[in-house]
Amino acid sequence: MKTIVVLGAGLVGKAMALDLAHDYAVTVADINPVNLKPLRNQNIKTIEIDLSQPENIKTVVQEAALVIGAIPGFMGFDTLKTVIEAGKPIVDISFFDEDPFTLDQLAKEKNVTAIVDCGVAPGMSNAILGYHNARMTVNRFECYVGGLPHVRTQPYEYKAPFSPLDVIEEYTRPARWVEHGKLVTQPALSEPELMEFEGIGTLEAFNTDGLRSLLKTMNIPYMKEKTLRYPGHRRLVEILRETGFFRKDEIEVRGTRVRPLDVTAQLLFPIWQLQPEDEEFTVMKVRLEGEGKILEYNLLDRYDPLTRTRSMARTTGYTATVTARLVLDGHFQRKGISPPEFIGTDENCFQRLLAGLAERGVYYHVTTR
Repeated sequence: MKTIVVLGAGLVGKAMALDLAHDYAVTVADINPVNLKPLRNQNIKTIEIDLSQPENIKTVVQEAALVIGAIPGFMGFDTLKTVIEAGKPIVDISFFDEDPFTLDQLAKEKNVTAIVDCGVAPGMSNAILGYHNARMTVNRFECYVGGLPHVRTQPYEYKAPFSPLDVIEEYTRPARWVEHGKLVTQPALSEPELMEFEGIGTLEAFNTDGLRSLLKTMNIPYMKEKTLRYPGHRRLVEILRETGFFRKDEIEVRGTRVRPLDVTAQLLFPIWQLQPEDEEFTVMKVRLEGEGKILEYNLLDRYDPLTRTRSMARTTGYTATVTARLVLDGHFQRKGISPPEFIGTDENCFQRLLAGLAERGVYYHVTTR
């Protein structure tokens, strides 16, 4: 039986490990024993280890047929590089700032398939665009996506379904999009707008840096990605950001050097933490225009009470686990760095991806007009 190593046992990492354990021998590595504990009676091997050390990663992945990267973004790039250096194929969901294509030549030299940004958005949104862009002239691409708690609780009306540090990164990293064929860069949280979603109501959309690899791989005159939150949340985090609470440089407070982000994280994360009883949902709308038609892919996925699996873990994690199966089964074999839009260009891979998600209860509803 093939062995898959999952690096990171957070909410998404756990869901991926459990899904993959149906068909493979799974090993999960994480520094936090609390994260690993729920997996120990699930026919899954667990390793408590510091994944910030490259030599530890190389040791853990030594016997892997494939690696899943599910660690916070600030560690993502270095981890991806280490796995590639070890000669192992990887499907990664880390939201890191660095350009993954700088590792393309290394991956090709090592004969490694490395799929990056393989979540819901970026991830499935890329695959959808990749599929249609290969079959029609797309003039406009828009993606609206968010993961939110079912119950709105003041003041933030938000709980983080993945790494809170990566959430803050969404709010601070400059947003890039394309207008009239030219790159536009503005602060994250800019251009807020209210939108209506069936079954949810009114949400607020704002710019974030979600296009990522699409800025390099797609030649489309209009491309934009926006994050969705309950109305009012955006303004609160904008005030925190503009006041300096998310700064990463050190400041001196009563003779002690501290990073404002570290203090903010200690205060915010307990408030943003999803509790076991908290239900949440993921909503996404992907809209493509071209050749006189408009296509929409709509996703509304909710917490699964039977398996106790978070929606964001399902929609993000299962995209990665289905993709991992495509690699292991020989359906996707491209060497080098591959963002999900490369998977989407292949009819067989794209249909298998949609079917695999549907088998796991994650449905994309498509309309054309």
